[in-house]
Formats: sequence, C-alpha cells, structure tokens
Amino acid sequence: MLTGYARTSTTDQTAGLEAQLVALKAAGCEKIFSEHASGAKQRDQLDEALRFLRDGDTLIVTKMDRLARDLRGLLAIVDDLEKRGIALRILDFAGETINTHSATGRLQLAMFAAFAEFERTMMLERQRAGIDKAKAEGRYTGRKPKAMNQRDTIRALDAEGQTRAAIAAKLGISERSVYRALG
Repeated sequence: MLTGYARTSTTDQTAGLEAQLVALKAAGCEKIFSEHASGAKQRDQLDEALRFLRDGDTLIVTKMDRLARDLRGLLAIVDDLEKRGIALRILDFAGETINTHSATGRLQLAMFAAFAEFERTMMLERQRAGIDKAKAEGRYTGRKPKAMNQRDTIRALDAEGQTRAAIAAKLGISERSVYRALG
C-alpha cells in the first residue's frame, strides 16, 4: 500500500500542506496522514502513519524535511522502515525521486541527508553570527514578548475566573506564557 505523509510547521501554511496532499494523491497514495506540527515537536500523525505501515508498503513524502529534521532522525526512520520491509519514496529530492528499496536509493538518501544537515548547521551558525553582531552594535533587541505586553489583560481575565487554558486560547498565547504573566 502507498501511504503518504504531509506536514507543515504552522497552521498558516495551508497552501503548502494542500500542495503536498495534491502531490501525494498524484503519486497514488491510498491513505494520507497530514498535520501542522513543528519538526522539533511531537508529530502525532507521523507516529500514526509509522504504526499503520506494514511489510511491503511504501511511505511517500514530498520532501525529506517533511519527514525528519536532521540526519540522525531520518536515518532512524529509514532503519525502522527497512527492518519492517517498508520502502520510503521521496518525491522531490533535489529534483529527483529517491526510493530506498534499492541500494542506490539508500546511498543517495544518506549522502543528501548529510549535505542537508551540514547546510542547516552552517545556516544556523551564520544566523547566530549575524545576531551576535547586531547585538554588539545595539541593533538587535529580539522578538517583543507577546504575553508580557498583555499582562494586564491576562490578570483581568484571571480575576474574572477564567481558566489558564481559556485565557491562552482567547489571547493566542501558550498556557505557559499565561502562568509566567501571572507569576
């Protein structure tokens, strides 16, 4: 069975998720799991898709970064799939399609994943250097704290007896931020 997995990091990336769903359907996926979840956080639908797959199935994703955030994570997923007799197909892998059912596909995947992780690490280093330089020059102040700017509103809603979860939902902030603002 061809099973697809689509993911975007945030809920406002609906066009990106829709494009992935169209590509997965065009690739012949009979079942598709999709979600809005950061690659660094728990991805419930990915976990569900991995549990759903059986020997002889193929997991299809549009791009490697939809499946894993780094080389270690990608190789762990590929290793698990291989042990269970499940192939991985990546539809757009630097303009090529990768299929791990072949030795060449597995080699290409490992090499490209290593390069992608290297590039991400280099990008983060450049970003950190730019932030440090801007801070030294007094031009970087960071993101303004959204919850702390609403502290009075948070306290007023709390005084009305609203729950922390309700306050967070109403103001579009995390529950943790509500606790910090009240603390």
